[in-house]
Amino acid sequence: MFSYFYIINICVIIVFVSLFFITKKTNKRWSKINDYLGKVTTTVDSIRYGNLSTKIEKIEHPTYQNVTDSINRMVETLNDREKMIIEYQAELMRQNKLLESVINSLSDGILIINEKFEILRATPKILKWFGIRKGKDILGKNVFEYIQPLKDEEFEVTNLDNMEIFIKHTPTNNFIVSSQALSSFDKKRFVMIIKDITNEREIEKLKEDFVATLTHDLKVPIVAASNMIDLFLANKFGDISEKQKFALDNMKASNNSLLELVQILLETYKLTEQGLKLVKEDIDVNSFIQKIAEEMEPLANAAKLEIIFNPNGSNPHIKADITQLTRVIKNLISNAVDHSNSKKPIEIEVEKTSKYLTICVIDYGQGISQDELKMIFNKYYSAAKKLRKVGTGLGLYLSQQIVEAHGGEISVNSEENIKTEFCVKLPV
Repeated sequence: MFSYFYIINICVIIVFVSLFFITKKTNKRWSKINDYLGKVTTTVDSIRYGNLSTKIEKIEHPTYQNVTDSINRMVETLNDREKMIIEYQAELMRQNKLLESVINSLSDGILIINEKFEILRATPKILKWFGIRKGKDILGKNVFEYIQPLKDEEFEVTNLDNMEIFIKHTPTNNFIVSSQALSSFDKKRFVMIIKDITNEREIEKLKEDFVATLTHDLKVPIVAASNMIDLFLANKFGDISEKQKFALDNMKASNNSLLELVQILLETYKLTEQGLKLVKEDIDVNSFIQKIAEEMEPLANAAKLEIIFNPNGSNPHIKADITQLTRVIKNLISNAVDHSNSKKPIEIEVEKTSKYLTICVIDYGQGISQDELKMIFNKYYSAAKKLRKVGTGLGLYLSQQIVEAHGGEISVNSEENIKTEFCVKLPV
């Protein structure tokens, strides 16, 4: 009995001793795990606060070492990415400074505004024109505190195209403004480009005054020469031979062309300075066109061409300025003669509806390219230069102004080397 209890006590002692050693070993292991987790936590915190140079020291344990290597590789990758981001940011800052320098050096002023016309950003040119010292002083201000349209027209920021404006702080200069919506923002933003055109206006004024003075002085001797030629042709200084008459006729034709050129320059100047004043009266269109065709017949015959006019059967009438409308039709016929390289006749057609009267001049010559059609009515643009002929380009420009002053429109359709058709559409 005694031996039985002795054996039991020995076994219990052995169990407790075993548990003691196992617990001691386990505590050491958990201590190592806690130390390792502490290092991992410290490393993660360092990464979170931007320190990407922290690494976990190597541990001689296969399981821990794998985790350590993974974390260290992640830190190295993040460090490389941070360096790339820093380089990208530096490059973006350089590009931004370059772009800002370019924008600030522009002769035009640039404004960024919202849909409430509040100023969000302005370039130094704008600050100078608006009389503002610091850029921050203009932010949030309404743009109409500084500018106003020169003409009485609605200011639509979504559709500004070279509108003339007045800048209150710079009243002696001339400005135009254009705008464009910025579509890359959630909220509506608009960029306004303001251009100072004072110098251009002064140069244009000087040019117009020079042309007006020159053409006025030229007109007097041209008219005198034309009158003298008429006296010679009328045998006022004695009989002339056929050769002399031929030469004098050519001189008169050239003189008339020169006189018409000078007159167009003068009329364009008057139109710019004084506007176009119309004296309307009732016109029998068929008789009106027929008379012009007869007057232009010698010019066409000299080019071995014929002018054909088929009168409109309804005998249309219209209220218009005879002098100005004559200038338009003669200019269209003259252009048709100059640019017709075929022997087909020049045709004049008249059509009438309940609201409009249309007069068309058609030639079957070289035609006009699509690129030229876009510029054909521009001031000083001349297709005659391609043919080495005299021409200012003002004829069609002046014709357009005259037709539009009548409330009508002038249009052109052309196919190269087939035909060209100019049409004047006037309200009845």
